[in-house]
Amino acid sequence: MLDGRVALVTGGSGGIGAALCRRLAEEGMAVAVHYRDRDELARTIAEDIIRGGGRAIAVPADLLVPRASDLLIDQVERDLGPVDALVANHGLAHRATFDEVDAGAWDETMAINLRAPYLLARRVIPGMADRGWGRVLFVSSVAAFTGGIVGPHYAASKAGLIGLTHHLASRVAEAGITVNAIAPALIEHTDMLPGDPGYLARAIPVGRLGRPAEVADMAVAMLRNAYLTSKVVALDGGMHPRWWASPPAAGRRRGPTRHPNDCLPHLLDPVRRRRGERRVRAEVAGERVEVDLASERLGA
Repeated sequence: MLDGRVALVTGGSGGIGAALCRRLAEEGMAVAVHYRDRDELARTIAEDIIRGGGRAIAVPADLLVPRASDLLIDQVERDLGPVDALVANHGLAHRATFDEVDAGAWDETMAINLRAPYLLARRVIPGMADRGWGRVLFVSSVAAFTGGIVGPHYAASKAGLIGLTHHLASRVAEAGITVNAIAPALIEHTDMLPGDPGYLARAIPVGRLGRPAEVADMAVAMLRNAYLTSKVVALDGGMHPRWWASPPAAGRRRGPTRHPNDCLPHLLDPVRRRRGERRVRAEVAGERVEVDLASERLGA
């Protein structure tokens, strides 16, 4: 079903993006590897695909600029043909607390993480409808469900992709187009990791970070499936929902652990810390917890 078709992967030079590009090429797709400033990495990926007998190009575009979406599609269509599958993977993640995110940071994040995927989808969907086949896959995040630890701007932009998925899917399904979102969390070899990989791995029920290849495998399965649409698939090693309220896995050290998304201390801090409060009791997801604001640790 994917063989011979054209895919555009935004953010194709990053860890997840590179895995997506290579995996789609293995499926027989011609791949446009979009990048913003990683010229060498993007070109290497495209060259590897070509050496393997596939078709690929590396295409630069700063998606912060609204018109860049149209220019990107124009180049892909000239060099490879009409876009059959759009994988909107490119994203921006600058960690900040809610009181640090000003209008500029908010607008920049929304422009890249939400506006650009919308503009790209808006541009390619009419052609997909004319051909009677199309795939749109937005790369969201588990932060869309939990709030995450990157910041309110990031969480809101990723949540917006889920709303966009549901809106578009119901309106283009009869034309043979599926629109879905994948929501990964804590994937190794990416710029999105919010801390030490070894420490973060302790927060995941499966006991390790996810791999870019695993995200790519799930994405390909979603792109292949013509009956799957308007769905959001979380790929997070079992973190969401409520993993931290469950008993630890056998053999794992018991004791206080950091909430995987720091949600509760993130919301409480800095407001309550300014008041001089040290420990706060609260009910979260039906569980009574106590937060030490100094260490940001949760205890039963």
